[in-house]
Amino acid sequence: MVVNGARQVGKSTLAELIAARSPGAREFYLDDQAVRAAAEADPSAFVRHDGLLMIDEIQRVPELLLAIKREVDRDARPGRFLLTGSARLLGLRDLPDALPGRTETIELWPLSQGEIDSAADGFVDAVFMLDGHVRMPPCSLTKRDYVARALRGGYPEAVRRDPGRRRARFFDSYVTDLVTRDVQQISDIERPAEMRRLLSVVAARMGTLAVAQSMANDIALPRRTLSRYLDLLELIFVIRRIPAWSSNLTTRAISTPKLIVTDSGLGGRLIGMSEERAKDPVAPVGRLLENFAIGEVARQLTWAEEPVQLFHYRDRDQVEVDMVLEHGAGTVIGIEVKAAETVRGEDFRGLRHLANRLGDRFRAGIVLYAGEQQLSFGDRLTALPMAALWMFDGAAP
Repeated sequence: MVVNGARQVGKSTLAELIAARSPGAREFYLDDQAVRAAAEADPSAFVRHDGLLMIDEIQRVPELLLAIKREVDRDARPGRFLLTGSARLLGLRDLPDALPGRTETIELWPLSQGEIDSAADGFVDAVFMLDGHVRMPPCSLTKRDYVARALRGGYPEAVRRDPGRRRARFFDSYVTDLVTRDVQQISDIERPAEMRRLLSVVAARMGTLAVAQSMANDIALPRRTLSRYLDLLELIFVIRRIPAWSSNLTTRAISTPKLIVTDSGLGGRLIGMSEERAKDPVAPVGRLLENFAIGEVARQLTWAEEPVQLFHYRDRDQVEVDMVLEHGAGTVIGIEVKAAETVRGEDFRGLRHLANRLGDRFRAGIVLYAGEQQLSFGDRLTALPMAALWMFDGAAP
């Protein structure tokens, strides 16, 4: 089994808990220079063990993967190896083509709101089982509360720290480690300062289309280099590009993906957002909250029972829907995110567009907003407090 995810999301902690329940398990941490040297010197001997072998940060010695392949081919019993990595292993440079078909991969995201609050976190499954007819319990959260949650993010260490200087220091150190360690481990970049500038540009554009040429112009990088840097940031789980959705019922869809920062707290820090600054009416909290909501849905897809994929929609007439959830059976639920504490009929423009074109395939259109009430806006159209993503009783009205 491979546990993939960003640094500081709890991969090692999870692996240690599993190893502690496995008699005879051995644990190796490749951040330790002596352990890494032993692994590089004799990979075959390093992975030879009768019980569970846990290897943390496997991307630091990719040569081990060929040795693990030989062991698995010799003895195919499941549960012999538990690997963690802070990069998507199949995308690593010079990675041996060793493990496809021989592993099960779990992707660990930063903590969701439900995990932090011990709440349900079953929104994705529920909206398809109930065709969007979820029912919210009383909700008293305000826009300020949602901004605070978005700026907190989901890294366990950031969640534990008080907002303000201590949490800001965590995010600043995190960025430094990303540039000086994680990126350098998997690729040679000539000017690390460019990567740091790119992080700020990416954060400023979170929730918008990932137009490579425009970003390249902002930091004076060749487009080819910019594309490579974006790929690196996705490999180490800093960003996620949400693919565009299209249907053969319309030919005007734009294919450019939408870009989100995996952790909204990190994104907020990169753009200099704070709870105090967010009180300014012109502060860009809309993009922050959209990024936050998309991230919560993306997390749920990793444990949802329903076979659902996440897309965004935009066409050349500027009609857009922030999230398009498509079920394996072909049905669709559209979701818009609004930072306002009130919701208006025009907020459903993109959702009505999809409903008109998809007919019965369109099961529901939902506007998530920063208000307190659940409101109906017509056939299959509902406004829900953003907290519906992690707190509702799952019943139809």
